[in-house]
Amino acid sequence: MFLDPLLIAELAALGLVTGFLAGLLGVGGGMMMVPFITFILAQRGVEADLAVKMAIATSMATIIFTSISSVRAHHKRGAVRWDIVKGLAPGIVIGAAIASLGIFALLKGSWLALFFAAFVSFSATQMLLDKKPKATRTLPGTPGLVGAGSVIGLLSGLVGAGGGFVSVPFMTWCNVAIHSAVATSAALGFPIAVANVVGYVIAGQSLQNLPTGSFGYLYLPALLVIASMSVLMAPLGVKAAHALPVKSLKRVFAALLYMLAAYMLYKGLTA
Repeated sequence: MFLDPLLIAELAALGLVTGFLAGLLGVGGGMMMVPFITFILAQRGVEADLAVKMAIATSMATIIFTSISSVRAHHKRGAVRWDIVKGLAPGIVIGAAIASLGIFALLKGSWLALFFAAFVSFSATQMLLDKKPKATRTLPGTPGLVGAGSVIGLLSGLVGAGGGFVSVPFMTWCNVAIHSAVATSAALGFPIAVANVVGYVIAGQSLQNLPTGSFGYLYLPALLVIASMSVLMAPLGVKAAHALPVKSLKRVFAALLYMLAAYMLYKGLTA
């Protein structure tokens, strides 16, 4: 499985697409990776419950690399709100630790798949409705940001995404411009990914019958190939993000989330 040319080709194509989406939507590509890595592993004989968990963990690990690539491009355009990153990061680490070291290992993969589908559908609906926030609404103070960060880190750890599906709607709800929200979400992907990946590795050390090339819940062949390809495409996604109008960006975001939620709902119900 480790050196299968077809596997490498599939993972490379996935990396190119998710890298572009990471830059375009600030979602770290995780929403695309989890369903496809689940499918790839299941097709190669990995038990369904374990395949979902490994897909979530591996997806999160690739975000470490896509986040660095996309945030550099956003930062050059002055779009990243580093003050927001500083406020949310402590809570993100707390929430990620709770998710990856505790809840993730206890839940069955089928339940994680259903949770993925439900929450992503909710996020897509909120984005598609495009409700205008009250003009007077602003970001909360430090305690509020730490609390919001904890929720973002926790939910991200359970679905293997960089947090954009939560942080982008949260920031736009607080009257942060959509392009700044996407850019800031890309920066938040790094602490989210690092904190969760540490937990996945520790929690997965006692697992048996893992496929060749595994490290805890991480599937290293997928991590290496996807990360290599996605880093190349993330800057192109950033360029596209700054060229698209706000409403188009939100519709792309919502349409993507609905499609992936449907697949994971199917996996959760049939596991």
